[in-house]
Amino acid sequence: MISSYHINGLPLQTGDVLCTTNGKPDILPGEFWLLIGRLVPGEVDHVAVYVGPEGCCVEAGPCGVVSFLVPGEAWDAEKMVSQRGLIIDRLVGAAYPLEGRDLSKEDQARIRQEVAAFCLAQVGKPYNINFLDSHREDAFYCSQLVYCAYLHSGLNLNTGLAIETLPETSGIIYPQEIWSGCKHRQAVGTLIV
Repeated sequence: MISSYHINGLPLQTGDVLCTTNGKPDILPGEFWLLIGRLVPGEVDHVAVYVGPEGCCVEAGPCGVVSFLVPGEAWDAEKMVSQRGLIIDRLVGAAYPLEGRDLSKEDQARIRQEVAAFCLAQVGKPYNINFLDSHREDAFYCSQLVYCAYLHSGLNLNTGLAIETLPETSGIIYPQEIWSGCKHRQAVGTLIV
């Protein structure tokens, strides 16, 4: 089943990706996540997959792969902190990996269902601290989960982004790649195509 929902005014369907930036000033856990976010290239530090129904999402974080529920239609990291393993972040926008790919409605629906099923099947697996190993499936980091879910459906979201001084990091799937690699994305309050 394909679900539709809105979070912070962003239209979402099953399989779309929520992109966030770590941290929130003025609270200690938020300051910690701001420091962690500085280690990740780009404005997007974290991603989660909207699976539905309602505000149900899946992400890989410090407590491993979890499903969580966005309360209402507003992203409020403080209200979700117990579900998400202490992640404090701010919503940047939504990335739409299937848009602009000339896929039929049937293929889009199939891929959306496959991505959601893949992500939900990973719930309970541990966090992958070996960022260079993006192809393992016994543990996941956030953007690796999204990458693997779409790769299983035939779509490669790896753009080859790397830290300039460390070319061997091109195998890492960065959250920024998911955001900037999608032809269609919408920032909170703005449409970017």
